[in-house]
Amino acid sequence: MKNTYILLLALFSFIAIQAQVDRTVMPTPGPAPEVNLGTPQSFKLNNGLKVLVVENHKLPRVSIQLSIDNPPILEGNKAGMSSLTGSLLGQGTKTITKEAFNEEIDFLGARLYFSSQGAYAQSLSKYFARMMELMADAAINPKFTQEEFDKEKDKLITGLKSEEKVVSSISSRAQRALAYGKNHPYGEFTTESTVNNVTLADVEDFYREYFVPANAYLIVIGDVNFDEVKTLTETYFTSWTKAVPPSFSYSQPKNVPNTQINFIDMPNAVQSEITVQNIVNLKMKDDDYIAALLANEILGGGSDSRLYSNLREDKGYTYGAYSSIGNDKYGPSRFRASAEVRNMVTDSSVVEMLKELELITSKPVTDEELKNTKALYAGSFIMALEDPETIARYALNVEKENLPKDFYKTFLEKLEKISKEEVEAAAKKYFNVDNARVIVVGKGSEILSNLQNVQFKGKKLPVLAYSKTADRVETPNYEVTVPEGVSAQSIIEKYVAAVGGKDKLESVKTFAMMAEAEMQGMKLNLNIKKTSNYQLMQDVQMMGNSVSKQVLNGDSGYMVVQGQRKDLGEEEIVTFKGESTPISELRYLKAKSLSLEGMEMVGDKNAYKVTINEKKSAFYDVETGLKLQEVTTNEMQGQQISSITNFEDYKEVSGIMFPFKIIQTVGPQSFEFIVSEIKINDGVSPSDFE
Repeated sequence: MKNTYILLLALFSFIAIQAQVDRTVMPTPGPAPEVNLGTPQSFKLNNGLKVLVVENHKLPRVSIQLSIDNPPILEGNKAGMSSLTGSLLGQGTKTITKEAFNEEIDFLGARLYFSSQGAYAQSLSKYFARMMELMADAAINPKFTQEEFDKEKDKLITGLKSEEKVVSSISSRAQRALAYGKNHPYGEFTTESTVNNVTLADVEDFYREYFVPANAYLIVIGDVNFDEVKTLTETYFTSWTKAVPPSFSYSQPKNVPNTQINFIDMPNAVQSEITVQNIVNLKMKDDDYIAALLANEILGGGSDSRLYSNLREDKGYTYGAYSSIGNDKYGPSRFRASAEVRNMVTDSSVVEMLKELELITSKPVTDEELKNTKALYAGSFIMALEDPETIARYALNVEKENLPKDFYKTFLEKLEKISKEEVEAAAKKYFNVDNARVIVVGKGSEILSNLQNVQFKGKKLPVLAYSKTADRVETPNYEVTVPEGVSAQSIIEKYVAAVGGKDKLESVKTFAMMAEAEMQGMKLNLNIKKTSNYQLMQDVQMMGNSVSKQVLNGDSGYMVVQGQRKDLGEEEIVTFKGESTPISELRYLKAKSLSLEGMEMVGDKNAYKVTINEKKSAFYDVETGLKLQEVTTNEMQGQQISSITNFEDYKEVSGIMFPFKIIQTVGPQSFEFIVSEIKINDGVSPSDFE
């Protein structure tokens, strides 16, 4: 009975306490938790290599990161040396062939990557000792051969060529060059010319001078013990030659004296790439570092930011608008706000981005904005800790940036204490709307006239034109008058005459073409076959396997993508029939939908723009009549996607001129196909279309 009484008393007491709680009031949040990253143990070799070890025995895996903290390196007229050095490292050693080296990494189920300033490896902990040995061997005893050098050089040049028509790539390089200057390590251009200046001896010299242990850190995190790491490091890395890399001094980049637009013409652009940037002097050890991160997050860090809400949610100008702020212990970095927008709203987008940049420095941050931003930042910070690479980066930052040892352990606590006033002060300090450089890369014939009328804070912004290599050029003039008597029909007739004549083209009943491109070091093979009877087969293969295939056989057809077959619908059959003609211009001669839109620049050539239909336009050289480019626009998941095909290097086959270089660009991807063979009225059979 006594026990029952005690239980009832406890129950009534609990109910009474619960009744006193006001559930309409949100509980007061507890203190921010301290993050347990694991305290690194460290030691240093006599050659200067500093080693950090974080033991974590939750999972049987280990990560090894080698980071060489060199100051910025200027490569000058041999820009590309560092990239080539990084690509040659890790391709075997003086004792292990490239093939045996890569096979062992694969066999161990491990990863091992090198760059010109470090390496990264990840494996199961039972293979840790062997991975340390392989990394050290590749780092200290690299095997640089002329054969591998030539291969990597060709890959680098191919990559540079493929970027020449990619708007985002041109914009990214120009941003750095305009911010820092082309004589600064962060602003210099790597070009085909500078890469061709680099020799194998240059790479070997670069490696000897800069891939040294003086400023190097080795971070080991995972299921290991400190004594084992120390023993293995002393065994495999002690022989690394002690040396101090040379250092350079550079002029300090400065902001522009007034807000201005820097315009770069990209005639093939279907969207404008806008970047608003200014120079910032921010370091991780600065007292306002976290406040600056929060200010940037509120302005343009994600889908809840002011930029995103304005340009996407409110105006519908873009699919996303974002900002970022950099930090660099060696010198100035950049603040950037960017968006890809439709051509017709380029000028309006520039104004709205500048408005938001001004408002973040004048409009108070709300309690809701600060609360939500802190929550998002804290959540992403905690989730990132699941990745061993993040933990390695944090441990390295503490050392390289001279941060307090508890910087990351108390990060959430410091984050929570940041006030609105501190965020506003950081925004005013680092976001400079009065000296902002607005870089616009886009199709000048459609956007330049509006850009030249952009006004902000009551003043018209100056527009300065630059080349794709960030050199100052004269502002393009697009007011070119089409000569009298020129029509869409006459342009097509001139093309037909230029490539062989109407009679010659009409004799073509079948067409077969084989071409090859390179993607990330792998070969892409393109095989196209057409007939005059509405038959088409286009097959793209990689390593002998079909990646994408389309087949049309009269009134039926199918496509295969990644092994999945799908029959063509009625609308797709109509589209494919239009593409199946061996010589498209013969069909254009009879089309009534053609229209001449004017003249535009395609590369460095003046061209007539002919609209074929609502989805396709073609550009023909004013002088030669040859086709230079086709632009096709399709809707995909509610977004307009444009595919650009450039035609170069025309050669004669069976009396007809065909392009032997075909460059296809879709979004950021660009492929340069080199034609190996074209057959006319040969090499095609009915089985090709089954």
